[in-house]
Amino acid sequence: MAFLQGAEADVVLAMIDRSGASAAFDYLQPQDLGEATTDAALENGYVYDRIPAGRTDHVIEHDGSPYALTYSRTYRYVSLLRWHPLESEVQPTRPGSRQSDIWAAPRSTRQTERTLTL
Repeated sequence: MAFLQGAEADVVLAMIDRSGASAAFDYLQPQDLGEATTDAALENGYVYDRIPAGRTDHVIEHDGSPYALTYSRTYRYVSLLRWHPLESEVQPTRPGSRQSDIWAAPRSTRQTERTLTL
């Protein structure tokens, strides 16, 4: 979905400090291109069965939405991911995680271990 690092991430990190994570969600969500984003993630293998996060990451799931925000002040990056069911039926809100669900991640995510390869 979205991956910002360095100076671009600093803007969003400051936004989180000033206004909270909801402001960062609102700022980054317009970068979601819907099915084009999902198709690109599936095509390039950037899908995960859990939110990819390291030890320095903060992970925030937005209530009632399919989005998760991960960020690290240590490594100066912000990432917005979107949950997507692999089943043909799309639910209006994200239920509890199932094995057939995936998280579409931005191409630049530094996760070394892909947990689901398509």
